Amino acid sequence: IPVWRSDDPNHPRIDVYGSLAEMEADFGVVVTDLHRPVVDDLVRPNPDDPTGRSMMRRVPEVLDCWFESGSMPFAQVHYPFENRQWFEDHYPGDFIVEYTGQTRGWFYTLHVLATALFDRPAFDTCVSHGIVLGADGLKMSKSLRNYPDPMEVFDTNGADAMRWYLLSSPILRGNDYSVTAAGLRDTARQVLLPLWNAWYFLALYANVAGRQGIVRGPADSSEHVLDRYVLAKAHQLVVDTTAAMDAYDLFAACARVRSFVDVLTNWYIRRSRQRFWDGDGDAIDTLHTVLDVVVRVAAPLLPYVTEAIHTGLHGEGEASGDTRSVHLTDWPSPYDLSADDELVAAMDQVRDVCSATLSVRKAHGRRVRQPLATLTIAVPDAARLAPFVDIIADEVNVRDVALTDDVGAVAGHELQVVPATIGPRLGRHTQDVIKAVKAGDWTLEGERVVAGGHWLEPGEFTLTMVADGDRASTTVGDGTGVIVLDVDVTPELEQEGRARDLVRLVQQARRDADLAVTDRIVVTISADADWIDAARAHQQLIADETLAVAVELDAAGTDTPEIDVRRRA
Repeated sequence: IPVWRSDDPNHPRIDVYGSLAEMEADFGVVVTDLHRPVVDDLVRPNPDDPTGRSMMRRVPEVLDCWFESGSMPFAQVHYPFENRQWFEDHYPGDFIVEYTGQTRGWFYTLHVLATALFDRPAFDTCVSHGIVLGADGLKMSKSLRNYPDPMEVFDTNGADAMRWYLLSSPILRGNDYSVTAAGLRDTARQVLLPLWNAWYFLALYANVAGRQGIVRGPADSSEHVLDRYVLAKAHQLVVDTTAAMDAYDLFAACARVRSFVDVLTNWYIRRSRQRFWDGDGDAIDTLHTVLDVVVRVAAPLLPYVTEAIHTGLHGEGEASGDTRSVHLTDWPSPYDLSADDELVAAMDQVRDVCSATLSVRKAHGRRVRQPLATLTIAVPDAARLAPFVDIIADEVNVRDVALTDDVGAVAGHELQVVPATIGPRLGRHTQDVIKAVKAGDWTLEGERVVAGGHWLEPGEFTLTMVADGDRASTTVGDGTGVIVLDVDVTPELEQEGRARDLVRLVQQARRDADLAVTDRIVVTISADADWIDAARAHQQLIADETLAVAVELDAAGTDTPEIDVRRRA
């Protein structure tokens, strides 16, 4: 502490120094070292003592080391002795980042000094993260070596995997979290690979169509509903991610990007495969446009993968101008993409319905390739799903989709109470309420429920829709709707399911034979009578789905189909 005090209480005096120049003027020496014990050797007579016997000596106390850290904003630029204008233009800082333990350390002293010296906050935004734990649940440390080897992580999964894993983890929400090799692998599998595969898919089909890296006109000129949807979702991605970045919320930014990549790969590309196969220019242009947007949005989060994809989209070298690096491009503007909130809401509901239906299929052991007869969708706003019934039917593999907004005609409410919530309020009457609910003795009145003569407030119960009768069903959306799936399999449906299984086997045989996606083939199917009958009944389906110019059938095979494919001569 730069405080010198008289050693004689009869001649009190305190000197507080604010600069080296002040110290050198008083002590008459050049001061080069402010550390103890050297600085303690600076002693001079007390100017207020006419006898000259008392001396000015430095007080023995020292400042806590956090004082130095708290002084960082001005000390780093030697303010106020230098860079005065720069500091006043740049203080307070845009953001600081440290783990939650610094609430009582660095964050605190920054605020104390900023308030005392400048009467201003020390920073505009704080990014405070949790503790990074090892796979053993202990705080990650060099001494324990309880962490994956970074170089092995970079070699195996890439630097982007490590970066994304940390930015998208609960650590960025102030929670403690374990970094594991398995988690890093999952990051690569769930985010990096899907994004890269989307680029690979575009490159593959753009090359086939002779449209390498060229967008012909504005991509949003397409009238196809899937193109308009994914472009509107890209608009939403830019808006939401920009807001998250502006709020320094990297966790939310990662969530937005991951959600969009899922829509892009598991919905748009998968639902548009036939269009790409047919060389549809609108589909190719749309995917090119969307990938250009997503790599610019994700560039701060995945710098290496996005750079590689951007280079593939636009080429490299001076001919590409400012597009030579994704990190030199402008942040995308949402105004460059058409917004369509109504379409996005409707298609998101379609995806929700399809996901719920597939979960019911799985719960009842009905594989997706097995066609089913009917899907009933009962939701309050059923009419907006009408334009998409063909998409729903194809996605969940049903012959017919029925829509109704009369949810009560299909399902009823199932009430469940929350004993931990109502117990403290109702006490001994809690059991009366539970018994009444089990007996069906309850009514819904507005947002409240009356059960066993007692009111239940929102938060003390849950209401879910349950289909009438013992039918395969589940709720959709926020629980106000329900889907009912007819899971009965007729002989006709079973036969078509076999045909679709054969399509999968032929496609696998194509890959095993290393055939190009455009190769026309001749297929020979050897199997027992059940399989051959199915193939004969749906021969055109098999041919169309596999680019087969001929499908030859051999009924002398076994109950496990054998597939032979050869390129057409």
